[in-house]
Amino acid sequence: MPDLTLPTEPELPLGRYALMHRDYLENHKRVTYLNLLTSGRLNAHLHQTEQTALHRLKLLTKQLCREQGVTEELKEKAPMQWVGMMNSIRSQAEEAILSELIYN
Repeated sequence: MPDLTLPTEPELPLGRYALMHRDYLENHKRVTYLNLLTSGRLNAHLHQTEQTALHRLKLLTKQLCREQGVTEELKEKAPMQWVGMMNSIRSQAEEAILSELIYN
């Protein structure tokens, strides 16, 4: 019997987007998942995906705020409207990230 063991990977913090991407790879891109797992690069790949998603979320949120006129002035004058607009912007940005990075 061969003694098969997986290479040790450094422990990296994995957030929400990394875990969603791991689940997607495991269930829909099985060969890619197994290749990353057996080569010892899965955690690094997931960590990089998480960092990219967070960076992209920040950039998209700023861009959408600029485009839709959501400012600090609006936050002071109409806080409930600002919260609603920010929730909408965040949802739009997350939807883009999920389709571009996580489920791809």
